[in-house]
Amino acid sequence: METFEWIINELLDLIWNTPESLPFMVVVLLSFGIFITIRLGFIQITRFSHGLKVVSGHYDDPNDEGDINHFQALSTALSATVGIGNIAGVALAIHFGGPGALFWMWITAVLGMAIKFTEVTLAQEYRITNEDGSVSGGPMYYIEKGLGPNWKWLAIAFSTAAAICAFLTGNAVQANTVADVMLTDFQIPKALTGLITAGLVGAVILGGIKRIGYVTSRLVPFMATLYVLGGLIILIINYDAVIPSFVQIVTSAFNPQAGLLGVGSGAFIFTLSYGVQRGLFSNEAGQGSAPIAHSAAKTDQPVREGVVALLEPFIDTLIVCTITGLVIVATGAWDMYHSATVFPTEDPVSYVVNEGEDPSILYFEDGMPVNGDMLRYNVSVDTMFTDTEESVLFNGRIEGVDNNPVIYQDNDVQLEALYGGVVENGAPLTSRAFEIGLSPLTGGGGLIVTIAVLLFAVSTSISWSYYGDRAAQYLFGFKSIFWYRLTFVGMHFLGAITALTTVWAFGDVMLGLMAFFNIIALFALSGVVVKITRKYFDNTDI
Repeated sequence: METFEWIINELLDLIWNTPESLPFMVVVLLSFGIFITIRLGFIQITRFSHGLKVVSGHYDDPNDEGDINHFQALSTALSATVGIGNIAGVALAIHFGGPGALFWMWITAVLGMAIKFTEVTLAQEYRITNEDGSVSGGPMYYIEKGLGPNWKWLAIAFSTAAAICAFLTGNAVQANTVADVMLTDFQIPKALTGLITAGLVGAVILGGIKRIGYVTSRLVPFMATLYVLGGLIILIINYDAVIPSFVQIVTSAFNPQAGLLGVGSGAFIFTLSYGVQRGLFSNEAGQGSAPIAHSAAKTDQPVREGVVALLEPFIDTLIVCTITGLVIVATGAWDMYHSATVFPTEDPVSYVVNEGEDPSILYFEDGMPVNGDMLRYNVSVDTMFTDTEESVLFNGRIEGVDNNPVIYQDNDVQLEALYGGVVENGAPLTSRAFEIGLSPLTGGGGLIVTIAVLLFAVSTSISWSYYGDRAAQYLFGFKSIFWYRLTFVGMHFLGAITALTTVWAFGDVMLGLMAFFNIIALFALSGVVVKITRKYFDNTDI
């Protein structure tokens, strides 16, 4: 197991992580985004209005081959992309890269629109009709049919990575996130949450893509509207901070500065890399997942579904992620201390003891460490207190700082916890920002984020089940779909009750491999897309 974890972490560092240079997959995806944007004549701008026209139902024909309409296909794909990345991913990018990271998320979204158009157009062009009359499509089909049988090994590799990733990142990780939030906020046991969400997911996915499309076409607009409306109310309340926040985001994109508390590295490469990386994770452009959903759309024109797909990064990143980022920056939540239980906590806390002193003991006087430092997310924590009201300063020590730390007051009385100010990250940072932003009206800002996490995570699992079962179908045949869905529901429950550190990393590796295999095919078939696109717009009255 240790060897497996080492291999996974090494692969994760190679594919996604950020040392002093851009990660491998970030370079690959950005390069293709620039290449295809130029080759298609900036289609994300010139044909954006046509995408709106198609998704509004102007070209819908119930007699066209396919399983769901354009709007349902868009909703199914969006329910997988509008998710935890919009809540936690944006906060993560801002924490490590500073406000300027949001600017690079925007750039990624613009390029991602052209990538989405390309992969979805190909998925429609090369989709197949199943024995029950339904359709299947995606990278595995345009790899095999577009590049020829000699490339089937690449299609198998993509399908394997997709089937595994759907189980993990698209399912177990989502279930675990919801279970953690419900336990923290409402003390609901993880097993109970897992049973409920697994039941909901199972009830939808066992009905197939038509039921998935029906549910997501109603759930996605509701959950996105709820979240965006809450964010817009905050920005209206803090209207005087909106323009300065935009200025800060743009200027710090090229000249990043670390926050007052040390949030953000202040290094350009980190700002750029975290922004691009989180943008790609959020809108999933180039990963090969969305084409699987869009291939089920009713249409006889592949380009028509392609222009619908290019709307996804616009909605996901340029709208939803921007709302999140502006709320975090405008409220100042990204660079301030927030009251919390500092120790013990599941969040990463580290201790730095001065050189030459006992590394196993950290001493405190009047709430502050005197022989070292206490860090959370690599930022020093604020003054420590022994009570939740933060009225009694901590004087004492933490022993065994590297191995099961224990808290003692000066009178050697052992304490269960310490409280104080911490810098937040991920979904908790977004939740704090909403609480601060809506505090003039109500104290329920964090509840909006909690509801959004619940809805986003469940909808992501629903859509990824379809991605996974199409991959299973390609690998093992049409009859494997039912058993894959059944196993998917069981994995959802296990994800809710199991620690997922390695699972999360393994899922991210599979996600990176999906994207890599997919981009190879997109480069090779880019000429086909250009030809199809020109033919469509030359013969279409738009």
